[in-house]
Amino acid sequence: MTHDPALRTEALEQLLTERGLVVPEVVDGFVAKYEREVGPMIGARVVARAWTDPAYRARLLADAVPAIQEVAWGGGANGEHIVVVENTADTHHVVVCTLCSCYPWPVLGLPPSWYKDPAYRSRVVREPRTVLAEMGLDLVEGVRIVVHDSSAEVRWLVLPQRPPGTEDLSEEELASLVTRDAMVGVAVVSAP
Repeated sequence: MTHDPALRTEALEQLLTERGLVVPEVVDGFVAKYEREVGPMIGARVVARAWTDPAYRARLLADAVPAIQEVAWGGGANGEHIVVVENTADTHHVVVCTLCSCYPWPVLGLPPSWYKDPAYRSRVVREPRTVLAEMGLDLVEGVRIVVHDSSAEVRWLVLPQRPPGTEDLSEEELASLVTRDAMVGVAVVSAP
């Protein structure tokens, strides 16, 4: 018997499919919805609102959960205790869960595979600048990197910096620019 969760999941899905209990396309549809629509778009709308409404931004940074509920809420566990930290010109925040893969999935959707990878979980704490560069984010020297460790008690969400040149975009247009990776802190938001 294998202990690899991915192989066990695949075997279970195959068995359930063979018995006619699940339709793979339906399962894939649910996964895709949580990866691309439900979670990340809730977080993206929260970020866009914070960029366009200073009073909302202040509420979000002071007490994230009620502020997030003002915009939308994916509900469920893993979202009761979210803290939002804001990237600035001189400080960049990045999130990890060093023990397992604690993640605010109701706001960000399903966690990416790299977030659960032991290499990311151990290295981003020790050498965050190197790991971010390997992921395509080269921060200028002098920018302080703060690593936040998610846990069962608190999940972290990064409020990325609003990109220059987006002052005339609507909240909806801004939300379409925000990525899950930017809200974890391994990317920045770029102007269109």
